[in-house]
Amino acid sequence: MVELYVIDAVGALTPEQAKNLDAMTPKLCQLYCITGDWRAAIGKAMAFPETMPHSIREMWSRNQHLAKEKGASLTAEAFAVMFVDANVPE
Repeated sequence: MVELYVIDAVGALTPEQAKNLDAMTPKLCQLYCITGDWRAAIGKAMAFPETMPHSIREMWSRNQHLAKEKGASLTAEAFAVMFVDANVPE
C-alpha cells in the first residue's frame, strides 16, 4: 500500500489502481478512525507528515535526474520500492 501512496505522489497511479484504492477507502478510514481518502489513511498509519507527498515528489525528481545522468531510467514503481525500502521500517 505504501508503494501505491508513493506512486500516487509522483503522479503515476493507473486509473485501475486509483479505482481499487478508492474502493478501499471506507474500510481504511474505519480501520484508522479517520475521515478522508485512502491517502489520508495511509499517511496516518505510517505517521507521515502532511508534507510527505511533496517530499516524495522532490526525491523523485532528484532520483530521476541522477538516473538520467547515468544513462539509466527510473520507473515510478522502482522508485516506490526504493523509497519504501529506505524509509519504512519492516
